[in-house]
Amino acid sequence: MGVTKEVVEATLKSKMNPTYLEVVDTSGGCGASFVVEIVLEQFEGKRLLERHRMVNTALTEEMKEIHALSIKKALTPAQWDQQKESNATVSAT
Repeated sequence: MGVTKEVVEATLKSKMNPTYLEVVDTSGGCGASFVVEIVLEQFEGKRLLERHRMVNTALTEEMKEIHALSIKKALTPAQWDQQKESNATVSAT
């Protein structure tokens, strides 16, 4: 069996200690494809590509079995708060 959502979550939590993490298995349960949203203080001052590399590096072993990893969001806590605020403003209108 392939990598599970829980394994990806546990690895990212233990290696990166994110403020927020959401992992969705988009492979239909076979563990070959995941979408990740992650908020991490260590992303501060890093470009998007560097942030994605950090996530991929944390998942080095898992990536041997994962066919596709889509990092939907890789934000700092400040960016995450700002995005939540703008989403609340849009929802209120």
